[in-house]
Order: sequence, then C-alpha cells, then structure tokens
Amino acid sequence: MIKVIQLKWRQLWHGDSPGFILMLINSMTGFLTVIPIFYVIIQAIQAGLSRWQRLLDNRIPDLLGKTLSLMVAVTIIAVVLGVSLAFLLVRTDLPFKKLLSWLVAIPLVIPPYVGAVAYILVLGPSGFIKQIWDHLSGNQGSLSTYPINIFSFLGVAFVLAMFTYPYVYLLTVSALKKMNRNFEEAAASMGMGAGRTFLKVTLPLLRPAIGSGAILVALYVLSDFGAVSMMRYVTFTAAIYFQRVGFDMSSASVLSLVLVLLTLLLLTFDSATKRSKHYVQTGNSFRRPNVMALGRWKALALFYVILIVLIGVIIPVVILIRWSIVGIVNGALDQRFFRFAWNSMSVSSIAALVCMVLAMPIVYMKLRYPSIISRTLDRMAYTGYALPGMIIGLGFVALFNQYVPWLYGTVVVIVLAFVVRFLPQALQAGEAALTQIGPQMDEASRSLGYSPMKTLFKVILPNMLPGILSGGALVFVSAMKELPITLMLRPPGFDTLAVRVYFEAQEAVYYLAAPGALIMILISILPLNYMINKY
Repeated sequence: MIKVIQLKWRQLWHGDSPGFILMLINSMTGFLTVIPIFYVIIQAIQAGLSRWQRLLDNRIPDLLGKTLSLMVAVTIIAVVLGVSLAFLLVRTDLPFKKLLSWLVAIPLVIPPYVGAVAYILVLGPSGFIKQIWDHLSGNQGSLSTYPINIFSFLGVAFVLAMFTYPYVYLLTVSALKKMNRNFEEAAASMGMGAGRTFLKVTLPLLRPAIGSGAILVALYVLSDFGAVSMMRYVTFTAAIYFQRVGFDMSSASVLSLVLVLLTLLLLTFDSATKRSKHYVQTGNSFRRPNVMALGRWKALALFYVILIVLIGVIIPVVILIRWSIVGIVNGALDQRFFRFAWNSMSVSSIAALVCMVLAMPIVYMKLRYPSIISRTLDRMAYTGYALPGMIIGLGFVALFNQYVPWLYGTVVVIVLAFVVRFLPQALQAGEAALTQIGPQMDEASRSLGYSPMKTLFKVILPNMLPGILSGGALVFVSAMKELPITLMLRPPGFDTLAVRVYFEAQEAVYYLAAPGALIMILISILPLNYMINKY
C-alpha cells in the first residue's frame, strides 16, 4: 500500500508530466472553496460565550423549530408529488406523456423566489383571487374574511414544494426506466396484487432514488433565502441576512455555524442510510417495465397531472407575462433594466468560464492520477455544493472585508463566490465526459511522441469540451438565479436581475419585478432538455 502511494506521489510530481501543474492549480482551487466555511467557524468561536448563550436561550430554538418544520413539510410534499408524477408518466398509459413529462420538469428551472412573486400576485392581499373574493362577498378591501394567508407556514411550504418536487421526479423517473420488470412479474406470480407489488417490490427499489431527491429538496429548503424572505417567514438564512444588514457579524456567524451543522447532520444521515440499506437489481436479462392500463382512472390521473402543471407552470408564467406587459407599457424595459440584465449575464458568464477552466484539471487529476491527494482536492472542490449560498456570502464578506479590502466590493468577489458555489456542476459534467475517454487514448498519443502536457491539451481537453460546455451552461443558469450571494457581495450600484426582482417584489412594484423574473425563466429553460435527457 505504501509503495502504491509513493508511486502515485512520484507520478504526480514528476517533471515531465502535467501532475505538478495540476497539483498547484487544484490546491489553490481547493483552498478557495474551503475558505468560507473555516472563516465562519472561526468567527463563530470568537463570538464569545455571552452571545452564544443569548442566542441559544431564545433565537436559535425558534429558528430551529421553524426551519426544521418547513424542511420536513416541503420534503414530504415534494416526495409525494415527485413519485406520483413519475409513476404516472413512466408506468401508465397516460396520454400526452412526452409533453407532460417536459412540462412537469419546468418548475425546476423557476427560482422559488420567482414562484413566490407569482403566487403573492395570485393569492396575496391584493392578488387576483382576493379581487374575486371581494367581488363575490361584497367585502371590498377587507382582509378579515379572506380565508387565504399566503404569508404563512402553509404558504411558504406550498411555494417551495411546487418548485422543488422535480428533484424527486427526475431521479424517480430515471430509476423507473431502469427497473427490470422480472421482479414485479415474480411478485405477481406469487399472488401479489398491484398495490402489494408496488409497496413490497417497486417502492424498495425506488428508495435510493427517492432518498437522493428528498435530500436535495431538504438541502434546498435549508439554504433558501429568497422565497422565505419574500413571504415573511424567518428561517436561519433570513435571520443571518438580517444580522448581516445590522452589522452584527458575530451573531450572523453563530447562526451560520448552526446552519452548517444542520447541513452536515443531514448529509451524515443520508450517508448512513445509504450504507445500511442496499437495493440491488440482479439478473442477466433486462426487460422494460410493463405499462399499466389506467382504465376508468385515466381521466382522473390526467386531471391530476394537468393540475400540477397548471399550478407549477402555467399560472406563474401567465401571471408574470401579464405583469410584464403592464411593465413594458409603463416603460420597465428602460436603460436601467438592460443594465441589470447585462450585469447578470456578464458576471454569470465569467463565473461559468472560470468554473469550466478550474473543473478540467481537477477531473483530469482525479481520474488519470488517482491518489488520496487527488480525491481530497476533489472533495474539497465539492464543499460549496453542501453549503447554503448565504454561508458562502457571509464567509466572503468577513474574509475580504478584513484581509483583502482592496478587492471587497468588486465584481471579482461575486465571481469567486459563484465559483465556490457552482464549481461542482462543472465537475460533474466534466467527470462524465472524461470517463468516456479511455486511458488508451492517452497511451496512443504518447506512442506517437506527444508529451503528457501536449496530450492533455491536444487530445484530452478537446474531447472533454462538449461535457465541460454543458457544465458551464448549468453554472451560467444557476449564477443568473443566485440571490443571497449577489445580495451580500454586490458592489454599490451593481444590481442584477435577481436582486432587482427581489427588491421590486419586496416593495410591491410587481410590474418592474415581472419582466426580470420572466427573462430568468426563459434563459433557465435552455438547459432543461439536457437535464431531462440526463435523467
């Protein structure tokens, strides 16, 4: 074992290989990605016992209750919606399945804070439904008899669930398509009905996919700031932002550390459950699952799927189009608006480019120079994926404000924070691309006289480029929608579409918020086909 490690170390640092350069680049990248979390931990430790005691006595228990209850409620709703939609659209004879499969995935690319804006316009105190209620009840302007309170726990849970269930849906669809029907036929031959077969055979085989989707939803709820803030429901992320605005960095760091610990506990729980239970499909012959005939239930099932599409896609988009038209008529698409759009596109493009450049050496070193060092640097690069954007933003605020003040308040800091947050997306795409390029191609290139460095740039990287570009597209879209990082790190006068949507909606100037929200949705739809094909 020791000899193997020594051999890998020599390969990594040998002068005629690209290992030394890769090691240098990847070490700097890994250091950048772990800076925010370490700095937040240090700040929280230095906050002092009295501050910890004050927050533990009242603030933290209240935030824990609100955050955890919201996380559990949203995750349960998302799992029910995602699994039911996946089963209906993969395993039944529902009509229009191809179109409906695409439509039910669209909420994934609608930022929940945009969904919150749409449903405030529909269900809020001045919304469309409230106007109908006033007309029918005769209580013009009165909120005392209006039964819907969108600014509540149920309202926030509804909005977050409607725009996060595709995480569960896409993973469950992938698992259902790969499921061998031999197992279900064996259960049927033993006298099991359709219901028992689903519970005893199908559901256990789907459990890993459902669990992975549920973890993604739970992590998103922990990290969400825009939707909860717009709907006046204070969780850890909102509380951290308010403390930061009030210049109480010590309290913000303490709350951030608690949120980091919650995230780590959730990831540890997920890892433990995956280790303890394994569901493996065996057998040499794969047979596609049977398509279930819905019979007299077909109309009801179709109504259910269309209802979800109506709530998650059609209503938000129609509302945003209507208010965008009002905004355009009132001059919303002015020079100011296009400046926001340019800011969003420029900073997102730069972040995507940097992520693509940094992802290639990390992936190449991991797969071509496997060792403890390369795996460690790879895992360090994934740190930002597990951290809420609010934590990354807070870490960069504290670090650059204190130690690199000449960079603080510049676009460079936003780009670096985006890189930490979204580099894993480029890494995943790059790794998928490189795994399809066998080491034989490297060997063939070397046999023709190419040096390792020339092989890397002339042979490997050009073949990796399509995968890297798809990862860059995902980074670009994610950066366009990112709110808390931009909100905390933007220079004076540098607003993006996401920031302006947030502020205009907070001030109830919806005709100014709608055009930016609609543009973000349209741009975000571009990589949707990639994600659907992937799953």
